[in-house]
Amino acid sequence: MVKHRGFPGRMPGTDFQFTIRRAAKEGASRILRRERYADRRAVDRAADRAFMTALWEHFGEEPFVRGNLDAGRLSWLIGREVVAVDDPFDPQDYNALMRVDRAVAEASFPEIFAENTAMGWRDEDDWDGVDDADDTAGDGDAGRGGSNRGGRASA
Repeated sequence: MVKHRGFPGRMPGTDFQFTIRRAAKEGASRILRRERYADRRAVDRAADRAFMTALWEHFGEEPFVRGNLDAGRLSWLIGREVVAVDDPFDPQDYNALMRVDRAVAEASFPEIFAENTAMGWRDEDDWDGVDDADDTAGDGDAGRGGSNRGGRASA
């Protein structure tokens, strides 16, 4: 089983699993298309968004092997945002090839593909929310008396 190094193991701050640690002795869990109804909990929708973001940032539109990606989490996206590359597709194969269908993923999760957003965070240069044009001191610390950016006391 391929282990996707650098891929997040779970959604931060939750128990929503994105990867598995080891292959199951009985074989890979079956990936099956799950319906996403409009009344799903907000945290479930957030987990879908976080997993889709991780897939996009890790693989882009390139085909990827299922490997250690969680079957349950893939089941919420398969057949829509994630499509099979293999024909025929074996939903119980750790070596099955898939890819992100950008057009469908962008329609479902437009915030992931919005310009200059990665994992929903602001651009690092915009950490303080102050527009550089408003920065009269020119040093990025306007109105803060030159406080240190990390929020920690200097040694």
